[in-house]
Amino acid sequence: MGVAAVVTVAGVLAAPAVSAAPAVSAAPAVSAAPAASARPGAPGADHGHRATQRALDRAVTAGVPGATGQAVDTYGTWNGTAGLGDLDARTPRGAYDHFRVGSITKTFVAVVLLQLAAEGRLDLDDTVGEWLPGTVEGNGHDGDRITVRQLLNHTSGVYDYLADPRFQRVYFTPEFMKHRFDTRPPEHWVRMAMSHRPRFRPGTAWGYSNTNYLLAGMIVERATGHPYADEIRARVIEPLGLRHTSLPGTRPTLPQPGSRAYSKLFADPLPRSTTYDVTELNPSEAGAAGEMISSSADLNRFYRALLGGRLLPDEQLAQMKETVPAKDLGPGVGYGLGLMRVRLSCGTAVWGHGGGIQGSRSEAMATGDGRRALAVNFNGDWTGDLKPVVEAEFCGE
Repeated sequence: MGVAAVVTVAGVLAAPAVSAAPAVSAAPAVSAAPAASARPGAPGADHGHRATQRALDRAVTAGVPGATGQAVDTYGTWNGTAGLGDLDARTPRGAYDHFRVGSITKTFVAVVLLQLAAEGRLDLDDTVGEWLPGTVEGNGHDGDRITVRQLLNHTSGVYDYLADPRFQRVYFTPEFMKHRFDTRPPEHWVRMAMSHRPRFRPGTAWGYSNTNYLLAGMIVERATGHPYADEIRARVIEPLGLRHTSLPGTRPTLPQPGSRAYSKLFADPLPRSTTYDVTELNPSEAGAAGEMISSSADLNRFYRALLGGRLLPDEQLAQMKETVPAKDLGPGVGYGLGLMRVRLSCGTAVWGHGGGIQGSRSEAMATGDGRRALAVNFNGDWTGDLKPVVEAEFCGE
């Protein structure tokens, strides 16, 4: 559930297993024509979108099986696709596909916690130890010295369970195909993280850790008495009418319409390694750090509503946008509370998040006022760069 996007961090979100799906052979992708839904001839309707389509096409040329994206601006909505959604059937990528969004889930979790703060049900400067006594301790970890805010902006120093060699040996290798339907509760991965030393003392540095958001989801449950997934549905998904967004829990299938998802499972050398169909997997391994499924249209609607002030009071939205330097993610990147700010080459600042999981890499970004937004997904995790797509949409060429 790394931040795969404008910059990629700490690998990808992992998941579990039951029966291994047969490997599929990679086939050269073909480009599908974009589906344009902006008003024909509207002034500026194509502004940036032709460049965006070319960026999607180049990603496919570079080896991504297929790409889908949607851009929204004051002139309307544009949908673009490239490549294949199914390598065996040779069918094109769909403009309205569902896909796994990985760490984009983190923004949704952060919104819920900020809403609870606005309601006075918790304080961002409460300690983790107050809400989850005895959970974050051992090997130098101390939940009584870590705040909820530090979980959300990744300044806690808590070890990332995805970095554990035991996790990587199973979920970042072909061994994944034997385990992709396994179920592990968040407490299992938190205990794994606690078996390591923290990366740094709380509040002294920045370091992306998926464990932070497993803990954040546990705090939502402790504060409300409901699973974090139920709170996201009631507070965000249903009010915004996000009909294609879900938290699947242990359900391994993708809703339709949707494309297949492919991975090399990090084998070396990548160009000649087997391509695996990893469409079906149990995302409980990701939990609050990255289990969600959505679509380009729903992601755009979510980030536009968030940045437009429809989900949080002004005070909490301002806190969400208070960033700390995230040098690991590249120059010009700051990380707020579940929200990234990226300064593009043309000087434009965009806000959002990226996400990765086996077979899927996504990016959703919008301008600070939410008026312009882009969400894009690749259905392969081993090649292609999302940054040129974001640059093309917001900066042109």
